[in-house]
Amino acid sequence: MIISRVMMSFLLLLLPQVASAQFDDFMKEIDKLSLPGAKTLGDDKIISGLKEALSVGTENTVKLTGNTDGFLKNEAIKILLPEKLQSMDKALRLAGFGPQVDELVVSMNRAAEQAAPLAKPIFKDAVTNMSFDDAKKILDGGDTAATDYFQGKTRDQLATAFKPEVEKTMSQVGVTTQYKELVGQYTTLPFVKVPAFNLDDYIVGKSLDGLFHTLALEEQQIRTNPAARVTDLLQEVFSQ
Repeated sequence: MIISRVMMSFLLLLLPQVASAQFDDFMKEIDKLSLPGAKTLGDDKIISGLKEALSVGTENTVKLTGNTDGFLKNEAIKILLPEKLQSMDKALRLAGFGPQVDELVVSMNRAAEQAAPLAKPIFKDAVTNMSFDDAKKILDGGDTAATDYFQGKTRDQLATAFKPEVEKTMSQVGVTTQYKELVGQYTTLPFVKVPAFNLDDYIVGKSLDGLFHTLALEEQQIRTNPAARVTDLLQEVFSQ
């Protein structure tokens, strides 16, 4: 609470050893603290701090997902066979094709891991082109406001960039071949039918889901954990 000028004058009158010049200097400092916005950050610093936070968060996200086992060993984002094919999964395992199903799952996650680094330049462009109004809304928003912003600005672009990489990786690691072989094995079983399904689109979609899930966790860390604010600017902006 800012002590009023009258009260401060009264107190200092009781302390004759305090010089008049000291009193004037002290009161100037008190007046500064009472000015509107004296403790607020400037617009440039706010947007610079937020952009730095987003750069750190997206960089960490790509590092966490875009390496071997980044998807496969993370149970929160691991890509499994889709619900439409769960009956095929169970039937094939019962028929002794469990190892082949597991290999297909590994291959799908490898495709996602190979595609993840493609997000880096797209995220960077989204940060660079962010307006002050966008930055302020994100700073004042919920724990995943930045992630929501990226979802809206980049998901379609990411899907376009990911698809050819996923298709190429799937071809290299044999996902498509494995999938077709498993479908062939499944259709030999009595009374079964394979639903129409686009495996490429499924893997792209799950890759993006995993990417944004990881980004949301990184954002929450920066907002709530001072230890995650790895630069002076981040500490200053987010402590406000």
